Amino acid sequence: MARNGKYINFVESLAKSKEVIVALFGDGSALSSFDQINAPLVWSSEDNEEAALVVPQFIFGGIAAKQMLNKTYSTKYAKGTGYLTTVTRLKYTVPEDADVNSNDLKEIDAIVNEGIAKKASPGMVVLVAKDGKVIYNKAFGYHTYENLQADKVTDIFDLASVTKTTATTPSVMRLVEQQKLKLDTNVGYYIAKARTSPMNNINVREVMLHQAGFIPYIPFHNYVKEGDYSRDSSAAYPTKVADNYYIKKGFFNDFMWPKMLNSPIKTRGSYVYSDISMYVMQDIVEHISEIPEDQYVQEQFYKPLGMQTAGYLPRNRFSKDRIVPTEDDKVFRKTLLEGYVHDQGAALKGGVAGHAGLFGSANDLAIYNQMLLNKGTYGGEQYFTPQTVEMFTTKQSNVSRRGLGFDRHDPDLTKKYPSELASPETYGHTGYTGIGVWTDPSRNMIYIILTNRVHPTVSEMLGRLNIRPRIQDVVNKAIDKGKK
Repeated sequence: MARNGKYINFVESLAKSKEVIVALFGDGSALSSFDQINAPLVWSSEDNEEAALVVPQFIFGGIAAKQMLNKTYSTKYAKGTGYLTTVTRLKYTVPEDADVNSNDLKEIDAIVNEGIAKKASPGMVVLVAKDGKVIYNKAFGYHTYENLQADKVTDIFDLASVTKTTATTPSVMRLVEQQKLKLDTNVGYYIAKARTSPMNNINVREVMLHQAGFIPYIPFHNYVKEGDYSRDSSAAYPTKVADNYYIKKGFFNDFMWPKMLNSPIKTRGSYVYSDISMYVMQDIVEHISEIPEDQYVQEQFYKPLGMQTAGYLPRNRFSKDRIVPTEDDKVFRKTLLEGYVHDQGAALKGGVAGHAGLFGSANDLAIYNQMLLNKGTYGGEQYFTPQTVEMFTTKQSNVSRRGLGFDRHDPDLTKKYPSELASPETYGHTGYTGIGVWTDPSRNMIYIILTNRVHPTVSEMLGRLNIRPRIQDVVNKAIDKGKK
């Protein structure tokens, strides 16, 4: 086929106006047909399914090209010519490629299946990457207990509080790097409405460390009265909270936001985890960048990183069956939540919030966390300096285990958090919907577990069975064994 003039002419004309990469499989004698074409060419002497899976990884930087031609096929494709490339993106491979024995990861399957059998969650996705290589990526169970739709590794989950580390924190990191945001400046400087509130003098660093003294959260859905919402959208009820549920105009700005700004500061200087901190950081990010946070993260991070699904408001971009449902909300929204954020406050804000509202797949989270593990670079682009990544992900508090925005390994070993064998370097976050994302630089490893433990109603079984930490330790043990 490669020798067919019609195809060669087509590629040649295409290469004049577009960036073209030619993938050629099979006999090397076909290379001479491409002498006149000014486009990069990836050639594999194999012509089979395996070669077809590997070549795209060469093109996108998941695998490095390390070989030159060992014989001459034409003037252009002569012996000793070729290009060497470096790895810039995740590679998808087998555990042995990263010195891990496949058999040592089998226990993951057993733990997940135990969790599903005991109704910790109807389904789960687990991904492990080591040394920039995805060595385990598997979906288990179903979207719901009706067992109608099997979980897939490409499924999109409600990431809950993992929003804090995957949307709001990188936005803060970027603005700090650009010197548009200063961690030791007070909140009132950035938020005019905070100047007359108890929040005024608190500095941004305290907010990012959960040491600002904010109360943990406000159950805003308990304040929604008859007349505040409608089953249909209109100019008076523009904000979609879920299917057939719209909140009245101004509910966030006129009611929720003032209530947060004026909530009492009770525990300043102590570590009290608070969702309010990330509503505050979202407001600061949007004030400085002058665009909504969902747009900001999409443009600055997710699109350039090649994250296919990550983002807020997934129902605007994906069909419902790709999104794993969360709670069948009998009390507040009276509907099954499919692609609408589970967190009630984030929902009332319209689905885009600093502390919750992000959706995505395991693979997207792997890409983002590999960028952090690479100290700020991925796919040949630099997103952050190594110093910025270091500062936000390492311990930054003298009263808690936290980094800036990121949760971390707990030095109190009786807590076994996030897992018994997690190294002191481990950073990441968990999410209320049953999510865990942990990066361990000492093992060069990323561990991601996605579940919908809140379906059909909130279940404590995931925590009771220690599913997330047990899997993490299977991974830790397997990696440590491979080092010996």
